[in-house]
Amino acid sequence: MDEELRTLTERLRAEAAASGAQGAQGASAAYDRLVANGDLDELAAVLTEQGQPLWARELAAFRLGVAGDRRAFESLVLLLNHRDPPRCASAAHALARLGDPRTARAAAALATNELRVAYALHPVRLLVELRAPEAVPALITTLERRLRPHDPYRRVALACVDGLGTLGDDRARPVLNDALAHPALAQAAVRALARIPGQR
Repeated sequence: MDEELRTLTERLRAEAAASGAQGAQGASAAYDRLVANGDLDELAAVLTEQGQPLWARELAAFRLGVAGDRRAFESLVLLLNHRDPPRCASAAHALARLGDPRTARAAAALATNELRVAYALHPVRLLVELRAPEAVPALITTLERRLRPHDPYRRVALACVDGLGTLGDDRARPVLNDALAHPALAQAAVRALARIPGQR
């Protein structure tokens, strides 16, 4: 079993058992059915049926996403921006495998949304994995904003620095040079700059 799927199913099994919405036994049985179900149409129906718990929607969206079924797109984008980091991580994993051309644009919009910057870590990482045209401009914009005095989102800033190094795009040099002045980012910025071709 894929490690990401194993982690997801263990987490959602516990969540289903604790939900109590159908009673522990009923929720566990519903969970088992959803895990075993290989019918993509039935999984897609879970995303639109009223009254489905979040764990069921997440499991269905994840399984559809890794299967390349684009009916999962909207649900996965919502989960990518969720307040619960494990949900964001599983959504990013599925979106990276979905193959939907809208994914990079959606991830860039989430990464650069200052109202949701607390949840931008996984959109940033997804952009780097996708290596889409939107990635470098979005990471530069997000990092520039993180260089303000007393910005509390250091993990997001570090993800941008590391991501820009991975992408190795010359356009990132100015913002990475600016990051050198920030002690929490300086070492990562040095490493990132060293990965840009032609950097001295």
